Amino acid sequence: MKFTFDSRKVEPGMGFVALKGEKVDGRDFIDAAKAAGAVRIINGLGELHAAALEKRRSLKAKVIGVTGSSGKTTTKEFLRVFLNCPATEGNFNNHIGLPMTILNCPDDAEFLVVEMGTNHPGEIATLCDIAEPDIGVLVSLGSAHMEHFGSKEAIANEKTTLLKRAKDLSFRWDEVESAPFECPLPGVHNKTNMSLAYAVARALGVSQQECEERLNNFSLPGERWREVEKWGVKFIDDSYNANPESMKAAIDAFAEMKCSGHKTLVLGDMFELGENALEKHREVFEYAMKFHFKLVIGVGEMSSRCLCNLVYKNVATLKKKFRLDVSAGDLVLLKASHSMHLSDLIKD
Repeated sequence: MKFTFDSRKVEPGMGFVALKGEKVDGRDFIDAAKAAGAVRIINGLGELHAAALEKRRSLKAKVIGVTGSSGKTTTKEFLRVFLNCPATEGNFNNHIGLPMTILNCPDDAEFLVVEMGTNHPGEIATLCDIAEPDIGVLVSLGSAHMEHFGSKEAIANEKTTLLKRAKDLSFRWDEVESAPFECPLPGVHNKTNMSLAYAVARALGVSQQECEERLNNFSLPGERWREVEKWGVKFIDDSYNANPESMKAAIDAFAEMKCSGHKTLVLGDMFELGENALEKHREVFEYAMKFHFKLVIGVGEMSSRCLCNLVYKNVATLKKKFRLDVSAGDLVLLKASHSMHLSDLIKD
């Protein structure tokens, strides 16, 4: 049985999850869902978690949990293709998205990959209570969400909860060997993410040949290293999320790329970095300036206070002038926290 939050998407035989949100109360649409053919109603977060745990315990699938400060979604997508299995859609990785992923897992799936996100202490433990992971995968440790954790040690304690709770196996990014084939994405960090997923797949019985063949189906969701061409300029839109470590890794990968023109970095604000946020932004911009790209542009309250070539307080102002800063053949990287809406720069 498939479940949805949206009563408009209910079809006969489906289930409907009614949750109270900030703007809409899903319980107001229960009658509409029933009229559309919903045969099961899950009312409230508690029922959702209980239903997901019940479904998880009925699955024959090995459940693989993936967490880390950055690279979770990329690693999850590599696992999806290597294991040829269902996985978390997009960034649906919290206390609502994870149970929905489990509820919608096919009964005959051999594996299920669930991404686990956190921005407050204790959230990984809650997700483990629901998913009861057989295998834990730790992608990275960094300073994302420092505002809520207070220290890197606290972040490490939170993330490694998954490894401690995994029933069978655990894997860390710094304990696996490099995969014996090329990565479809540039950058050492992406090769590491792929190698981590490859190590898991091999441990679960997938051959090297199968992994290589399945890479043809690899792609990233949303605004993650998405190539877009506009005005004859190639844009790398990597603006879904950002923290200091992922910023530097993206800059490294961008530096490796070839183009017939010039390279420009557009870096926007990173959020939830705590009291040292400005210092961390300046550290990233100092790192970026060492590469001597044609332009390094800072966008946002914090980024506009950093040393770079051009600064703008918001994307709207940049969008009015940016066409004059690039030419056909140029390569541009867009990187910022998602709520900066940096991808608006390449929207009509």
